[in-house]
Amino acid sequence: MVEVLSKIKVEKINQSRLPEVDFDNIIFGKEFSDHMFVAEYKNGEWQNLKIVPYAPINVSPACAALHYGQAIFEGMKAYKNEKGEIFLFRPYDNAKRINISAKRMCMPEIPEEIFMEGLKQLVQIDSDWIPSNEGSSLYIRPFMFASEQLLGVRPSEEYTFIIFTAPVNSYYSVPVNVKVEMEYSRAMEGGVGFAKVAGNYGAALYPAKMGQNNGYQQLIWTDSLTHEYIEESGTMNVMFQIGNKLITPSLDLKTTLSGITRNSVLTLARELGIDVEERRVSVKEIIAAARNGELKDVFGTGTAATIAQIATITFNDERFVLPEISQRELSNQISHKLLNIKKGREIDVRNWVLKL
Repeated sequence: MVEVLSKIKVEKINQSRLPEVDFDNIIFGKEFSDHMFVAEYKNGEWQNLKIVPYAPINVSPACAALHYGQAIFEGMKAYKNEKGEIFLFRPYDNAKRINISAKRMCMPEIPEEIFMEGLKQLVQIDSDWIPSNEGSSLYIRPFMFASEQLLGVRPSEEYTFIIFTAPVNSYYSVPVNVKVEMEYSRAMEGGVGFAKVAGNYGAALYPAKMGQNNGYQQLIWTDSLTHEYIEESGTMNVMFQIGNKLITPSLDLKTTLSGITRNSVLTLARELGIDVEERRVSVKEIIAAARNGELKDVFGTGTAATIAQIATITFNDERFVLPEISQRELSNQISHKLLNIKKGREIDVRNWVLKL
């Protein structure tokens, strides 16, 4: 493997596009850095590792991913502090999770050494693209797709793995309004809800769009069988503070993504002495808590948003306005603590941060 990693070829862009970027007015996911890391899987092995200028990729009209949906991805971030030091947040966890998705989708695992070395070299080459503003970061998108020319329902024998990056500001600029979704479903038991599969997001677009048309930035998904239990919210895991307890849907049924930010938030909450419950969360208990004033805080957790405060929840025709953001001690405290860890301002006692 060492020999393979030493053969990562680097082709740098002739002229950077960095001077064209207005870092104060970046639209999330619309500006991309100069380079990308590419690896190919053929004849049973990963090969042709390279860092090249960011550019469109050539695929056949018969590309297997386009027809049979073998496509997975990850989301992660790099940060730069006031000293110009660069930090990656829990990258080894992303390397592990993409292989969980790969196994479920009958795709080859990407060796951790290739994932990490390609990632580190790419971020170092494009380090000038990492914003240093508070609340800004370099979003990192590793993904893999079936690249064989194939019309036939079977696993592809060829794959392409790519990492590219994008400077970003906050995903949500204001607290979001959500609706409890009682008709459509995101995932089902025995399906791929626990994996970061492209098709999960494609299937969610239509109900999400209908929600947006009615003023909701996100949906709170419920179980596909009864719609009685909460699973996650759009691009995020979701958490509820009822009284002095922090409650979130468990991962036992494998219908919910095992979020890395989710795990980080729960870890910090426990360290702060908060009573944390990971279990089935019923719609009824959340609505009852909202009605009687016990619902102190609701927020989403994810790489893109980190912590996204939820302003209102609508269930059927009933809308509940949650406490003002300034009153939410727990989520504000954890959000502040997470940012300090990510930017190296707080000692990393959990080995979450990789300094480049």
